[in-house]
Amino acid sequence: MTVDPFLLYGTHFVEPKPVRLRAGKLEADLANGSLRTIRYDGTEVLRAVSYLVRDRDWGTYSPEISDLKISQKDDHFEVGYRALCDGPQNSTLVIDVRILGSTDGLDFEAEAVSETGFETNRCGFCILHPIVGIAGTRAAIEHVDGRIVATRFPDLIEPWQPFKEMRAISHDVRPDVMAECRMEGDTFEMEDQRNWSDASFKTYVRPLALPWPYAIPENQPVRQKASLIIRDGRRARHPSAAAFDKIIKLNLGLRTGTMPAIGLIITPEEADATLSSKAILSEIAPQELLFHFDPGSGHGVEALNRFAAIAAIHRGRSTLEIALACKQSPAFEAAKIARQVESAEFKPDAIMISPSVDRQSTPPGSKWPDCPPLEEVYAGARSAFSGIRLGGGMLSYFTELNRKQVPEGPLDFISHCTNPIVHAADDLSVMQTLEALPFITRSVRAIYGRKPYRIGPSTIAMRQNPYGSRTMDNPSGARIPMANRDPRHNGRFAEAFALGYAIRVLDADLECLTLSALTGPFGLIAGPTEPIEEGGRRPLFNTVRTLSALAGSSWQECLSSSPSEVLAFVVNGTTGARLHIVNLTGSEQTIDRGACTRVSGDASAILQLAPLATAVFPLAD
Repeated sequence: MTVDPFLLYGTHFVEPKPVRLRAGKLEADLANGSLRTIRYDGTEVLRAVSYLVRDRDWGTYSPEISDLKISQKDDHFEVGYRALCDGPQNSTLVIDVRILGSTDGLDFEAEAVSETGFETNRCGFCILHPIVGIAGTRAAIEHVDGRIVATRFPDLIEPWQPFKEMRAISHDVRPDVMAECRMEGDTFEMEDQRNWSDASFKTYVRPLALPWPYAIPENQPVRQKASLIIRDGRRARHPSAAAFDKIIKLNLGLRTGTMPAIGLIITPEEADATLSSKAILSEIAPQELLFHFDPGSGHGVEALNRFAAIAAIHRGRSTLEIALACKQSPAFEAAKIARQVESAEFKPDAIMISPSVDRQSTPPGSKWPDCPPLEEVYAGARSAFSGIRLGGGMLSYFTELNRKQVPEGPLDFISHCTNPIVHAADDLSVMQTLEALPFITRSVRAIYGRKPYRIGPSTIAMRQNPYGSRTMDNPSGARIPMANRDPRHNGRFAEAFALGYAIRVLDADLECLTLSALTGPFGLIAGPTEPIEEGGRRPLFNTVRTLSALAGSSWQECLSSSPSEVLAFVVNGTTGARLHIVNLTGSEQTIDRGACTRVSGDASAILQLAPLATAVFPLAD
């Protein structure tokens, strides 16, 4: 099936297909100089091995690759290339790479040299282990001093590095098959990337406790090597498990629950545009409007006046999200905002409050910024906004909430956001972040129990960067990490991503889920600078309107035989039971929905679902 790339991704640029490398039962995809989806006998062993260079804002360079050479035989492959990074002030870094693969593993070697000197936050290998089927399982860590420690991959998400001073890590791929990753040339450590909703455990070079940014001296080579060693102890080598059934089967599961309320984020900058689109707002009928208020950005009574006008035409609830400056006492600042809210005759149903400084991340080894105790912040807010619900948590991401766990006692609900392009922005990595969401919500529940829980706003593009001084501008509409605009927001990719997101967090029993704004770069309708018709409805509109209509209905899980490709769930609403399906891939998928029972009428149980498409089917009684 051929589909216009712009309809799918909001851009006519299509990511090049990776080159499939094979050596016996070992397979890997070569994409942009990195190895992706490394499998042995059909099982994913590593998610990626990459040589990455990061700038002082933790942005990832996209090096220019040249002299690419690929050689393949039945039992081995070889890859070589040169990569060039252009840094600020005419600085350059050249990396020569050689990759060797065999039936028993691979070696990935790199030598980086700068003729100018080069500033970086990180330069070297990054090795990703998958999380599904790995989290909570056994591992062995070899440290740089030679000690070998038997341990486990974290199950709940670790706020800090679970493993440090690493030289190698081993884990079981399947019974009698073991994989060892060995790193040379520097000291490595691992972080739990599920914190950022990445679907991986990341082993990376140069401990975060060391200073950054740092300089690579001119004309001093930096050599590193990452190896994968497979030890297959099975007596008989069975046929590869890669030959699998291409039909994805859906089965009705046992878990049930209630669909969450759906929210939209409204900023002062988009308030007038939101008012101009009030008919569309009424059509979507979200249960919650989340109004963002940041005195440090100049928001004041005028913004609150606009919020009051929007709330007056909204049939649902409203929450005021406050980034408290904390330059004076929290009680004083909260009282001042409360007086402004009263002056504007704005009557939110709840406030969500967090110190502005907590939007910045505090990485391992860094000094925590000055901030009043959160108990003092919440007490001031409770006094100033008496009689309405008080929420806390983080205006940024789960990472910050996990590292600075807030006192729940004074709070009526907990909230945080996620973002899928913190570390990588290719289509596969972004969609894979959905795998991390159940781990995030389960970790939140482990900390806060049954406390009412909200997520959002969570969008593909990044609204704020806790890890650098800014979000990245993206005028060309590329796929880049930490960008404040993302082309896929204009395509079916965002529609599929949002529905997949909602399915992945069903078990969390969320009070509210916010996945977009109404207008602006994170909005459901396009503005004058967007590549689609002004006021036009982005495909994401369909998902958010559908989810809003389903709020409060009962859901039942639907198990997919390939959840990385297709997700589904059943909703029992006022119009009866309906099966909702989403294709998370850029390829057509064949799906057998018959086992979800009660296929309506004479409809076939087998269906073809277009790339990044959603579908709804009524189920007979």
